[in-house]
Amino acid sequence: MLFFLLLFIHQRILKKYHRFQKKKKKKKKKNQKKKKKKKKKKNKKKKNLKKKKKKDLKQKETSLKSNKNLTDPKLLNGSVYLTQKWFCEIHPQICFKSSGFTLWGSKYSWMWNAVDVGPKRDLVDEIATALRAHSDLRLGLYHSLFEWFNPLFKADADKSFKTNVFPTTKTLPELYEIVNQYKPELLWSDGDGDAPDSYWNSTGFLAWLYNESPVRDTVVTNDRWGYGTICNHGGYYTCTDRYNPGHLLKHKWESCMSMDKKSWGYRREAKFSDYLTIEQLIASLVETVSCGGNLLLNVGPTHDGRIMPIFEERLRQMGQWLKVNGEAIYNSSAWRVQNDTVTPGVWYTANQKNAIYAIFLSWPDNGYIVLSDPVVSSSKTQVVLLGYQSLSWESMKPTGLKVHLPQLAPGQMPCSWAWTLRLTGAM
Repeated sequence: MLFFLLLFIHQRILKKYHRFQKKKKKKKKKNQKKKKKKKKKKNKKKKNLKKKKKKDLKQKETSLKSNKNLTDPKLLNGSVYLTQKWFCEIHPQICFKSSGFTLWGSKYSWMWNAVDVGPKRDLVDEIATALRAHSDLRLGLYHSLFEWFNPLFKADADKSFKTNVFPTTKTLPELYEIVNQYKPELLWSDGDGDAPDSYWNSTGFLAWLYNESPVRDTVVTNDRWGYGTICNHGGYYTCTDRYNPGHLLKHKWESCMSMDKKSWGYRREAKFSDYLTIEQLIASLVETVSCGGNLLLNVGPTHDGRIMPIFEERLRQMGQWLKVNGEAIYNSSAWRVQNDTVTPGVWYTANQKNAIYAIFLSWPDNGYIVLSDPVVSSSKTQVVLLGYQSLSWESMKPTGLKVHLPQLAPGQMPCSWAWTLRLTGAM
């Protein structure tokens, strides 16, 4: 009897065991199916991502091809240099100035950057790629040290900048990030928030920039690295906005100005009279270059990156003027005299081929212009009106010359605003 009972129990156990094994196998198969499904899904996702990347790349390439001259306002956003054909500067840390919104996907500006929100694009990378692919311009980046509304900066300011939580957790990491990631050859620092350079650790960062960074051999910086550094320390001085010393400086300098007299951004309510005229812009350019400076001209784009027609018109007019007179501006240097001592509105530049350029801002009614400073030779000196031809002249005593200007109808003029005489064989 006991034997049959044990046999019965044994069979029950075996049945349960086999049932358990079946369930186990089923579960295993189910899990394998799930894994396969997941893998398939993952691969599909990867494929779609690759397709999307390819599509984006194609769109980007198409965009770049159609913008060989980089005139698309969606690509050019911010300030451009007009004095030298070297830099295009973009503002990668602007939503409105000093807001801390970065135009690249910064790790130190989470959910407050152009990759996480807004356009969801790395705008700095797009512009840098366009510049390097389709021009010989060098990349320049603007970065504001402080942020108006950042509580970390406010907390440091409340303690008279004896703590430096904000620069060590936000400003400096971002600066290292943009230099390593985009390799700009110009770094335009701004907005010290009345904090000294020691608070920003500017000397430490600049030591790294000039000695260890990937752009150490080519990088150029300005002078806005903390309270008291402006116009005292830097690769070149900016001193104040719209700076114009009116004379030659020993140190390299720059005039940074905006086309809008009242703002660096876009103003919907701006009046026509709020914008600088083309005559004023060319005068600023000529005066700046004559005194050995660079001109940085800012235009304020709309929220979606469009450059307004009035800005476009002015930029195109400057382009037209530079087409004719560019040799007196690009790769030029200051001459021994900046402006003529007798005739007002005449500014001088020179080039490495010993040519002197006299740029006069208004066309004289009497048919001639007197240049009192060049020393001329009757056998060697030649005078050419750029965009036209050689002109006759007569020497004056003790120095200088009187240049006879042609009588031209408005349509025959080489350009519409300021005119340039090239003097060779003169001193």
